[in-house]
Amino acid sequence: MPDFEVIVERGSTPRELGPKLNRSAGDVIRFLFLQGEVVTAAQSLSDDMIELFAAEIGAQIRLVDRGEEQEAELQAKYFEEEEEEREEDLRPRPPVVTVMGHVDHGKTLLLDRIRHANVVAGEAGGITQHIGAYQTEAGGHRITFIDTPGHQAFTAMRARGAEVTDIVVLVVAADDGVMPQTVEAIDHARAADVPIVVAVNKIDRPDADVTRVLQQLSQHGLTPESWGGDTIVCEISALTGDGIDGLLEQLDVVAELEDLQASPEARGRGVVLEANLESGRGPVATVIVQSGTLRVGDSVVAGAAWGKVKALIDDHGEQVKEAPPSTPVQVLGFSEPPAAGDEFRVTSDQTTARTIGETREHRYRVAGHAPSPTAPGAKLEDLFEQIQRGEAATLNLILKSDVQGTLEAITDSLRKLERPDVKLSFVHRGVGGITEYDVQLAVASNATIIGFNVRPDRRAREMAVERGVGIRTYEVIYKLLEDIEAAMVGMLAPEFEEVVTGEAEVREVFRVPRIGAVAGCYVRDGVITRGSKVRFLREGVIIWKGTINSLRRFKDDVREVQAGFECGIGLSDFQDLKDGDIIETFEEREIPRT
Repeated sequence: MPDFEVIVERGSTPRELGPKLNRSAGDVIRFLFLQGEVVTAAQSLSDDMIELFAAEIGAQIRLVDRGEEQEAELQAKYFEEEEEEREEDLRPRPPVVTVMGHVDHGKTLLLDRIRHANVVAGEAGGITQHIGAYQTEAGGHRITFIDTPGHQAFTAMRARGAEVTDIVVLVVAADDGVMPQTVEAIDHARAADVPIVVAVNKIDRPDADVTRVLQQLSQHGLTPESWGGDTIVCEISALTGDGIDGLLEQLDVVAELEDLQASPEARGRGVVLEANLESGRGPVATVIVQSGTLRVGDSVVAGAAWGKVKALIDDHGEQVKEAPPSTPVQVLGFSEPPAAGDEFRVTSDQTTARTIGETREHRYRVAGHAPSPTAPGAKLEDLFEQIQRGEAATLNLILKSDVQGTLEAITDSLRKLERPDVKLSFVHRGVGGITEYDVQLAVASNATIIGFNVRPDRRAREMAVERGVGIRTYEVIYKLLEDIEAAMVGMLAPEFEEVVTGEAEVREVFRVPRIGAVAGCYVRDGVITRGSKVRFLREGVIIWKGTINSLRRFKDDVREVQAGFECGIGLSDFQDLKDGDIIETFEEREIPRT
């Protein structure tokens, strides 16, 4: 038996699991058969099956996701020669500061003040849609800022911002207080184990209440220094510029206490913040260098993307030759847009980068990270018909966005809109404009194309009209989510509830020629209406359901009879009437979807 912890991938087959534990595939199959599980040598096993077998033979195992073992082998083969940064090479580096907070609390305007650039005006609806990274000088020292979107749909992007940061600036509006996304930001910062500096913004507003904000922060474990805690709180106004210099000074102090250092001499390594496909420039990735120096001409790999750095562009749009630690730059030269959050590494040569990238791509494809086969689905226009046929409705979507991070955020948000009777299936997701290929794919899979901050070219638009493919484009994520949710809700099979409209008691039964039995009734409640659906109750038991055929007051035919009056009721095809029976009328009303 192995006397060390054995790494086992989830979904391993008996053929893969047995040899790792010095057993045969037959041993695994035999044991599971005795437990009531019939499996084959090539069948993937559940976590419970693997752990059960390991416990039976006394082996110590650690389950990992598919690909983690191969990734460790790749790291060991190509990067293990890179030793830890030598102490003599360490140099102070600028702090990476992430600005977090609730939507519309003034995060982007704060950065706008700090770096004297108007970003807010360029954002659709005044909402930050992408991660932006900028570097500025304060007190003779450089500070790198990451602006993360505040909308709740970008929780995943905000988490990535916290992973690469040294200090978090939590922006809270003095007139609004702590909001749900403020709490999310606090959680992300704590998960990253970084210091938090609170900036109470909008103190110039007449309804600003700083004390209330401080009380709310204290309830979430952020006690201000002025109250005896250890959280630095700065009161600012991003609109007027008040208090911003004090905030920068505090960030400088925190950075000194953190003693941030990195070696500029090592090979460049960092994190991809954002990636997109730009016309004329190809794949463009926004990265932050965490250690080492990234230079033009370096061979790089990030996830399955690899390439040679053709150009580095700083936050002012100017080309630079190299990027030292804590510097945000755009990198041109990747084979494809890497995924936001991927680690990028500089390799010894381009062949190595290509080998690593292609190995990962193959692994992702085998592990099922590639788009899964599409379930038979319907376009938005056909969804209702599918439900009426009693089929489980699936809405097929092709989702295109301008950048990778936004694509992931929208995907996550749309998945939350799924209902038991309507599922979403993403036929294809990608960055870049809507092309003829997307339209052809939509025709083949009966999908609707959703574009965020992208447009179809002329040929794609003409083909979509010709083939009857729906293309919906958006610039603000709120509108996208609202429209899809409204479409899904509106096309669901309607739900109805029964509402009792009237109740009458049979007092006497008359026999009328050519009509048969007629019930002489007293209306006890509600209104009895001719043509209504009716239930016939005897001692509380339903003995018949039908409709009211005729309704009379004395000798006159009437349309309805109110409570407190007597009437004669003729039922459609029921003659077994007795005194004391109850006639209950009802109607079905549609329940509005929420």
